[in-house]
Amino acid sequence: MTTMIQPDWPGPGAVRVLATTRIGGVSQGPWASFNLGLHCGDDERAVAENRRRLSSQLPAPPRWLRQVHGTALVGPEDWQPGIEADAAWTDRPGQVLAILTADCLPVLLASTDGTIVAAVHAGWRGLAAGILKKTVTGLPIAAADLRAWIGAGIGQTAYEVDDLVKSALTAAAPDAQACFERNRPGHWLADLKRLAVNALHQAGVPEITDAGLCTASEPDRFYSYRRDHGHTGRQATLIWRDV
Repeated sequence: MTTMIQPDWPGPGAVRVLATTRIGGVSQGPWASFNLGLHCGDDERAVAENRRRLSSQLPAPPRWLRQVHGTALVGPEDWQPGIEADAAWTDRPGQVLAILTADCLPVLLASTDGTIVAAVHAGWRGLAAGILKKTVTGLPIAAADLRAWIGAGIGQTAYEVDDLVKSALTAAAPDAQACFERNRPGHWLADLKRLAVNALHQAGVPEITDAGLCTASEPDRFYSYRRDHGHTGRQATLIWRDV
């Protein structure tokens, strides 16, 4: 049985959330064992079997996105296999939204009445481009009626960036200076989760829950692109409305 994370998130009762780990699949080598990413060098047959196992525990197969570190948001009528986007939303029961990550942040949103859910892939490029604000403002509901959950992502102590990345992030959010800690000349430790929390608050989302999970610090549980030098798999974070 695949080991899953059931988030401790006080979201609406009609909303379901699930996060996978790297445990419980058939992939081998650096992708062992529950890799769900088709784009990272793993045997496609192994990924297909892992996705089949995941789908067997869901009301429908996940609506996978071709994530490109952009800001595109797709709705329930826009999605199609292979669509390029880094955020999706739906108001349809049983439609399962999915985000793949291996250090970037999976951010889930749900309306307090449980009628709207969204999933966002938020890495530093997406955060710098304003993906969280664009997603929140792109939903057919007021930001004040949304709640957010941030899943497993790389923690500040493991995420070093250079001056160029820091400049891109602080240009997008001038109050973001406090999210960086100097590490060595020209390099900083970046707190992606704090950057995301700040962006969500600035977009008007009043309540945000951080799972407190660091991908880089738990090699037996999570894939981490930074820790594994890019040769690794992807875990999924999923959200849907009950049928």
